[in-house]
Formats: sequence, C-alpha cells, structure tokens
Amino acid sequence: MVEPARRPDRAEALVRRLYAEHGPSVLNYATRLTGDRSAAEDVVQETLFRAWKHADRLVKGNGSVRGWLLTVARNIVADRARARAIRPAEVAELDERSSVDADHSELVVNTMLVIDALDQVSAEHREVLVELYYQGRSVTEAARQLGVPPGTVKSRSHYALRALRAAIGGREGMFGPEAA
Repeated sequence: MVEPARRPDRAEALVRRLYAEHGPSVLNYATRLTGDRSAAEDVVQETLFRAWKHADRLVKGNGSVRGWLLTVARNIVADRARARAIRPAEVAELDERSSVDADHSELVVNTMLVIDALDQVSAEHREVLVELYYQGRSVTEAARQLGVPPGTVKSRSHYALRALRAAIGGREGMFGPEAA
C-alpha cells in the first residue's frame, strides 16, 4: 500500500519560509561567530530545528523573527564553546616504541652535511634553495623575492640540487631515489 504524499504542516512551512528569508543572514552571522562554514551550517540547522519546535512562539509575532533566530544561533555557538571547554582534550595513544626508536642523530648528521654542502654551491644556487626549501616559497614567490623570472628559479633549483648532491657525495636517501 502506498501512502499519499505527506503535506507539510504549518510548522514545516514556517521553517521553509524562515530559511528562505533569513537563512543566509543567520549563516553569515554563525560563520562570523564560529570562523568555520561547516560548523556554521550545523548552527543554522539547529536554529531552524528550534524554530520548528517553537513555531507557535514565532507565529504569535512577539518581537523580531530575525532577532529571535540570531539570538538562538548565538546561544547555540556559546553552548558548543562551553561544552568544548569543559570536555577534556582527547589524547592519542602513544606508541611505546616511538621514544626508543626515535633517534635524531641521523637527522643531525644530515643537517650538518647539507649546511656544509650549501657553503660549496654558488651564491645564486644557495639563494634559490633557501627561498624554495627553507622559506617554503613557491617558484613564483621565490622569483618575485629574488627579482628573476620563474623559469630562472626552476633552472637554478635544478642545477643547485645537482650541485648539492655532488657536494654531499651522492648520499643515498637524502634527496630521493635520484640522489645516487
């Protein structure tokens, strides 16, 4: 047996109208409060759910509907912030072997090798490597910083890495599989 299509009741129709009229404003407000669009969408959903639960209050027309919705949204954000503050932070389980296995001596040795090798490459190559790898800049940003075209940065980085590998002596593993 097929049920007839359910007609939305007055509370549902009210919520649809509220969303159409005030949804974007409430979403923008919640986004500003939370700083997170996804969390703000959850706040809007909860706000409209509460509007549905209290449709009779909204229909009676006491005060501004938008004001009521924004107040509810603000209270939801505040309640969630309080709940996060009360709840202890979750801590991931620590791998007991990690403290024993974590030996940073190889990292120290590799760092020393790279520093020595950087002293052996040309100043232009060193500048490019510093901009790309130590400053974390993109090719375009490095080009702008160094005052050269992006193609020059790419070329210099290619030759700088080759020179760096040669200065290090082709140590396997430091710069990927082509290092050897």
